[in-house]
Order: sequence, then C-alpha cells, then structure tokens
Amino acid sequence: MSVRYKAKGFTLIELLIVMAIIAMLLSLTMPRYFHSVDKSKEAALHSDLNGFREAIDKYYGDNGKYPDSLDDLVTKKYLRDIPPDPITGSNLTWVIVAPSDSAQGKIYNVRSAAPGNAKDGSPFSQW
Repeated sequence: MSVRYKAKGFTLIELLIVMAIIAMLLSLTMPRYFHSVDKSKEAALHSDLNGFREAIDKYYGDNGKYPDSLDDLVTKKYLRDIPPDPITGSNLTWVIVAPSDSAQGKIYNVRSAAPGNAKDGSPFSQW
C-alpha cells in the first residue's frame, strides 16, 4: 500500500499570475491616487490662504491697522495657530506682502513660497 501525499499550497505559476494581476491593478490606481493627493494639497492651500486673509481683514477692522507679524494673529486669537503650507510642509515658508503704507502695519497679505505651478498652470506664489 502506498500512501499518496497531496501537497497543499500554490505553484509558482499561480503566484506569478496573482502578482501580475496585483501589479496591473496598482499601475491603474496609483496615478489617480497621486493626482488626488496633489489636488487635496491645492485645496488646503486655498483654504489656508483664505483663512489668513479673513483673519488679517478682521484684525484690521478691529485695530485700524494691519498686524506686524503672523504671531500677532495667533496671540490675539484671530487664528489658532499658523498652519503649515501644505505644499512645502512648513509654517515658516509663508511670504508676507506689506501694505503700500508702512504706517498701517507690516502684513497686508500672505502668499505661498511653494515652487512650481498648480494643476491649472498658475504659480503657487501668485495665489
């Protein structure tokens, strides 16, 4: 009497086919994933810049002059904290735009210092 042993597991061909299917699915989904990440960073940048601009306008309306630093917006509770630039990942890379009359304060607007262009072709530094 011979006992027949049946091996349990997958053959090399089966594993290669499964890996090829997974690779094909990843090659289809990864570009969409990275596009959506870039799109969400742009949306976050728009939101942060709008928040800055609203806070600066409220500060001007309450105090009659523009803030001297971004920290003034935080200390006087116009912002909770200075958000990081979603593109550069740092809260130290914001570009300060001064008002035309320096006696009115030092911050009239805030822009991003991120290099490159958005999906619509406009440079981040012009937002």
